[in-house]
Amino acid sequence: MDTAFRPYRSVLYIPGSKERALDKARGLACDAIIFDLEDAVTPDAKGEARETLKAALAQDGYGERAKIIRINGLDTDWGADDVRVLKDAKAHAMLLPKVNSVADVEALDALMGETMDIWCMIETPLGVFNALEIAAHPRVKGFVAGTNDLAKELNCRNRADRLPMMFALQQMLLAARAYGVICVDGVYNQYLDEEGLAAECEQGRDLGFDGKTLIHPAQVEGANRAFAPSDAEVDLAKRQIAAHEEIEKTGQGVAVVDGKIVENLHVETAKKTLAKAEAIARMA
Repeated sequence: MDTAFRPYRSVLYIPGSKERALDKARGLACDAIIFDLEDAVTPDAKGEARETLKAALAQDGYGERAKIIRINGLDTDWGADDVRVLKDAKAHAMLLPKVNSVADVEALDALMGETMDIWCMIETPLGVFNALEIAAHPRVKGFVAGTNDLAKELNCRNRADRLPMMFALQQMLLAARAYGVICVDGVYNQYLDEEGLAAECEQGRDLGFDGKTLIHPAQVEGANRAFAPSDAEVDLAKRQIAAHEEIEKTGQGVAVVDGKIVENLHVETAKKTLAKAEAIARMA
């Protein structure tokens, strides 16, 4: 798949220590998987989880899904070994937790080879304020909003509108967009609350996130629906492109669709919409 248009609507956390969960993930309809060696694995199981995940990735079978390994922090007893064992695994990226500055990225870059990209958890005040320089690093291809840890650091209240962390979410999005980095929203903790998940996905999509991280397979369908172009959006994109192409042929007037002028920037957005829809169709 062309990674420039790889969808990241649903990015599901899977514990790297559980063989059954790793196997089940092969049949889930998520766009990407974060194989988690950090929060999902207890300290006494870190070493075994590392080897379990290595074997699962060697077996593969995850299809077109993006495969992302969340390692432990390099300031822990396990992070460097995670990199050593898994740097040549069949995965697309390593996800580094609690990235505070570009120095953290450089530390990971020095340990790993060139086989995969670097993704960063933005989940601390320093990480938010340094997001621009982090995104500028050439190895960084993805951001994940760590909203649970960020809420803890901010000491903010849990509100449905997420107003207390809106600045942080927009800051990391602006940094990501400045350098063409994928940016995925944080998790929604009440995994059985479909209505709440739908509302938060809709907000994340409105803000500009590429998708949402998920903690349970039951959330995949809702995220996929929210972050996919709707039928109406696809139809509008096709009509905008057609109208603009017709004007270019004749060289007369301006393109107008549904009473609105269609400029080059609208056509660029329309083409991205169609490319995303096509990439999603290939995931099926």
